[in-house]
Amino acid sequence: MLVRLLRRFLRPSAGLLAAVVVFQAIQAVASLYLPSLNADIIDDGVADGDIGEILRLGGWMLGVTVVQIAAAIAAAYYGARTAMLLGRDVRLALFRRVGAFSSREVAVFGAPSLITRTTNDVQQVQMLVLMACTMLVPTPILAVGGVVFAVREDPGLAWVIAVAVPVMLVAVLLVTSRMGPHFQLLQARIDTVNRVLREQLTGIRVIRAFVREPQESARFARANAEVTESAMRTGRLFASIFPAVTLVLNVSSVAVVWFGASRVQDGELEVGSLIAFLSYLVQILTAVMLASLLALMLPRAAVSAGRIGEVLSTEPSVVPPADPVSPAAPTGTVELRGATFTYPGAERPVLRDVGFTARPGRTTAVVGSTGAGKTTLITLVPRLVDVTAGAVLVDGVDVRDLAPSHLWNRVGLVEQKAFLFSGTIATNLRYGRPAASDDDLWAALEIAQAADFVRALPERLDAPVTQGGTNLSGGQRQRLGIARALVARPQVYLFDDAFSALDTATDARLRAALAREVAEATVIVVAQRVATIVDADLIVVLEDGAVVGQGTHAELLGSCPEYAEIVASQALPEEQLA
Repeated sequence: MLVRLLRRFLRPSAGLLAAVVVFQAIQAVASLYLPSLNADIIDDGVADGDIGEILRLGGWMLGVTVVQIAAAIAAAYYGARTAMLLGRDVRLALFRRVGAFSSREVAVFGAPSLITRTTNDVQQVQMLVLMACTMLVPTPILAVGGVVFAVREDPGLAWVIAVAVPVMLVAVLLVTSRMGPHFQLLQARIDTVNRVLREQLTGIRVIRAFVREPQESARFARANAEVTESAMRTGRLFASIFPAVTLVLNVSSVAVVWFGASRVQDGELEVGSLIAFLSYLVQILTAVMLASLLALMLPRAAVSAGRIGEVLSTEPSVVPPADPVSPAAPTGTVELRGATFTYPGAERPVLRDVGFTARPGRTTAVVGSTGAGKTTLITLVPRLVDVTAGAVLVDGVDVRDLAPSHLWNRVGLVEQKAFLFSGTIATNLRYGRPAASDDDLWAALEIAQAADFVRALPERLDAPVTQGGTNLSGGQRQRLGIARALVARPQVYLFDDAFSALDTATDARLRAALAREVAEATVIVVAQRVATIVDADLIVVLEDGAVVGQGTHAELLGSCPEYAEIVASQALPEEQLA
């Protein structure tokens, strides 16, 4: 998966990679040339006392060094740019794929894991590319060229290289072969830490309300300890390579000096050549060490690339139609025909053969006990998930055949827990219609019974909203969510228990104002309070995912025992039961 990922996302940076190769090759060749020049200075200049030769060769060394430094800077620049562009493109691809996921795919991966894959995992692949651009090109040139130049200086010491290089490679391979499983476990445990931390930050009020701080601290400590344990085990393996490399390098250097000194004494080798051979040996072993560092990063990057690939290769279950259909005269009629939905891996469907029609100018209510499938039913209309059997039709066309823009522009969804984005009240209200004027916003706020508390804020429409709207109460968030849907002016309104946080008086005023505003639209309401939907034109009663009754309030009281039980449990006044 790592190779496929790199091939896909590095293709646009082919020019930058070519520049990296050229400049790294120049740098490597310059590095190989410098020890030979140094040997010539010693043998031809210092040994003979020839100052002119020393200055001439020294000038060459200075020029080669300047070229080496310039090439190294250019290679580092283009390498870093390549890695950053790759990280940008991978994150963008992940964001777009996750944005296309339905609730089903998001639930399979989990939000904490998706966040880790988009940040930490991308960073691991990005770092591998950066290190590869820095090390991969010069390493083979230095290793092979170093061997050639060292043997040219003195073939008699070549056996030191033949022994040192395999020993170092064996040491590196023993470590890297054990690191892959540890990196896999480490990334999984990072997912766990993110999940626990996200739950605790989101549920901080509940934790404090039930005095669960010590237990939650212990839970995070356990998850954190597991990550620490995996990281330390991986770090110990990683660190063990450096003593081995240092040992091989130092022993090899001692061997070169020991045996080379004898050859110098016997007149078989000059001092400059011995120093050059030692320099080439250091370059060869340094190249092997750099390759080992890259090899040590490879397992973790491969694990991260696999996790990224899992997301990118997962096809969304809700996909746009190949040939979208747009109704000739859209009115907002919603019809469910035998709609059935089953979650992946579930033993039984959440919804079974649900059928009813919601028409423009009428309010359709959906009631039922907890777990009856009311929220799931609502999510079928805007195609947040697709039915596993049957069909959902808007304006007589299956939603799976509708152009997504047509569907989403005509459906306004207000959830029980209205989510507000960081920004201002105005930016949140304009989320569905950016061109809406301030007058449109105030009109929607008046209907949603939110205008009074917004006017009381110093900044009014420009009042700041934190992520999730945590600086507002639950009732205020719900009313702003309703106002946001009203600003968008859809043909179909879906209210998923969107009045649950309102007091009875505010609920009554809002429903009265809403009835006038949406008189021509199709309204589908999921409610727990029967008083909220007692005047609905059609009430659909769900029980265990199936429709057990349809009709008006008065009709269902006599024909649907489940509905009568719900009404009785809420002890409505007699005048509302009539």
